[in-house]
Amino acid sequence: MDEFELTSSPAPPLPPALFPHARRAPTKLPPVHHLVATCVQCSGRWHCRPLLFCFFLFFSARCRRTGGCAMASTAVDVEDLLVRVKNGDDAELAAVAREVAALAEEGRLGDDDDDDGLLVPALLVRLAAAGTAEARVSVMAALRRLAGCVGSETKERLASIEALSSIVRSLSRDVDERTEAIAVLLDLSDIPQVRQRIGRIKGCIVMLVTLRNAHESGTNDDAEKLLHILSSNPQNVLLMAEAGYFRPLIHYLKQGSDMNKVLMATAISKMFLSEHMKSSLGEDGVIEPLVQMFKYGNLEAKHSALGAILNLSSSLQNAELLINSGITGPLLQLLFSVTSALMTLREPASAILAAIAQSERILLYKDVAPQMLSLLNLSSPVIQLHLLRALISISGHKNAKRARSKIRQNGGLQLLLPFLTEKNVEIKIAALNLTFHLSKDSSQELAEQFRETHLDILVKIISSPTSRDEKAAAVGILSNLPVTDKKMTEILTRANLLPILISLFEANVTASVTPQRMQLLEGIAGVFIRFTVTWDKKLQSLAVGCGVVPCLIKLLTEGSVDAKSKAATSLAQLSQSTMALRKSKSPRWLCVPPSAESYCIVHSCQCTVKGTFCLVKAGAVNPLLRILEGEEREADVAVLEALATLMQDEIWENGSRVIEKASGIHALLRVAEAGDLSSQDKAIWMLERIFRLESHRERYGEIAQALLIDLAQKGDPSLKPMIGKILAHLELLQTQSSYF
Repeated sequence: MDEFELTSSPAPPLPPALFPHARRAPTKLPPVHHLVATCVQCSGRWHCRPLLFCFFLFFSARCRRTGGCAMASTAVDVEDLLVRVKNGDDAELAAVAREVAALAEEGRLGDDDDDDGLLVPALLVRLAAAGTAEARVSVMAALRRLAGCVGSETKERLASIEALSSIVRSLSRDVDERTEAIAVLLDLSDIPQVRQRIGRIKGCIVMLVTLRNAHESGTNDDAEKLLHILSSNPQNVLLMAEAGYFRPLIHYLKQGSDMNKVLMATAISKMFLSEHMKSSLGEDGVIEPLVQMFKYGNLEAKHSALGAILNLSSSLQNAELLINSGITGPLLQLLFSVTSALMTLREPASAILAAIAQSERILLYKDVAPQMLSLLNLSSPVIQLHLLRALISISGHKNAKRARSKIRQNGGLQLLLPFLTEKNVEIKIAALNLTFHLSKDSSQELAEQFRETHLDILVKIISSPTSRDEKAAAVGILSNLPVTDKKMTEILTRANLLPILISLFEANVTASVTPQRMQLLEGIAGVFIRFTVTWDKKLQSLAVGCGVVPCLIKLLTEGSVDAKSKAATSLAQLSQSTMALRKSKSPRWLCVPPSAESYCIVHSCQCTVKGTFCLVKAGAVNPLLRILEGEEREADVAVLEALATLMQDEIWENGSRVIEKASGIHALLRVAEAGDLSSQDKAIWMLERIFRLESHRERYGEIAQALLIDLAQKGDPSLKPMIGKILAHLELLQTQSSYF
């Protein structure tokens, strides 16, 4: 009897394997006179009546002889399993689920054993309600084993939406649970209904894509396998794309049927795509099949392909891929087409051109801009706007000087001038911006095209309650007009432009930083140069009287590097007039001594901003030097030109002291080391005058000598003579040396 452990228990029906012809015993029997026999050899359990216990003595003897349990060859008591599945707590559920999995693995549990097919539904019910991960993992493992040994009817239960939903919920839980859930879904995925239904379960494909992208060993591979299987359904492919997994979609675009290609392209056209998603699609090869669809497909294919391309084209990376694909020519051909069937494609085609023109690679196609220009007056307002924006991008590129010239040669300016009075505000702003770009390197040609009426239109735009975009473009155009054109200056002065600009400046200088604000301030700074030219003292007085100097000082700290450079140029022009305007010191016999506040130590006279345009009295020295100390070098030359006005022949000694007092020598040495040749030349010229003074040599000579010697040896040869003079001042080289 030591082969069995006996416990009392309510008995299930008699084993059908022992009594194959007997009717099924009732499921409920009196709890007395029943024993549960557990085989010591294999832990097999059997519910029996005492009268039948003799059978187990025989089974036990067989276990000892063969090493295998005779009980194992008997049929499984499914009803016992079912009772325990339904009624057990989570721990018991996990245990019985493991038994079910083991029995199914051994091939001892199938539809023949579970005649009523109740075990799988019971496990599914408990899976949905199980409270522990262990129970859920064990149940899913049991279901996975059962899926391999049950018939189609039971498999259909496993493939129900409710069953799959319970399994899918485990995808978002811990590692073991989601690993088992993916394994179950993989095993079930050979059922066509499963492949259709999984995609309809909310969040399933999103979770699978997330797991595919995770770095969990095994899980991501299984998730990718399952996604690959599910991709046989086009609707699933669309869901994968929405979740950011595009490989199946691109496969359909490349090798799918024409209908599926249109389906995928249409989906891309309607999908919200982040910049990263757009780039990923481009990198994975979506551009080429879409371009092929546009070039060679039917009308429906062309329409869907253009929609998809348009959605992708805002990415600069994709714009370059599109240009490289050769799409530019076919897009322009479409715009020139008069075929009525293709008219609906012209708007997306023009929008794509506007998008891809953001890439500088568009400049490789030299005839694109002139062709767009010729389409302007032949197009609807929507297409006009797209073409103007494309031309703005083309003409605004850093290396677009040749492209701008070609646009002007093809009558671009004459074509644009009528748009300055366009009622459509967006088209008007676009035309203004394009005119601004075309005016950058052709001021004289611009002056020839502009009449007084055009100047008045621009001043009206600036003074009216128009948008900042309009004002910025209009001011920018005026800033590019030649300052030497006196007639234009007279027209703009009569139009009261200067006070208008100063009011506009004060309203925007403290506004939040935007590209439009930056462009506006740069334009205003550019126009100020016209009103501060050195050859017209009367105009300078008008500008200073209107309050231009405080605006220029603010621009030195608030503007972009371009605005700072232009402001420094205006200050330099004003400062060049100071020597001619200065007044000598008041005679000592005057009863009222001169004001110490107005006396200028540089110009040795009574200086004021309005009276002599004095740079020192304007408080410009410190902000100018701070620009030299910064990282941006583009304004260096203009700043040095302004500071150099304080070191003219008559006043260089006093000017040197003012610059030194403002810690300017270090700034000049920085420019001498890191600036371009023009700024180096001007900085070294100023340093030569500064080091004429012994006090400056004693304080800064040691700091400067290493830099100057290195610059003499490695710098531009044109700098050597002036560096030689400085080294002579520092007594590091004889004045008559021929070394330089």
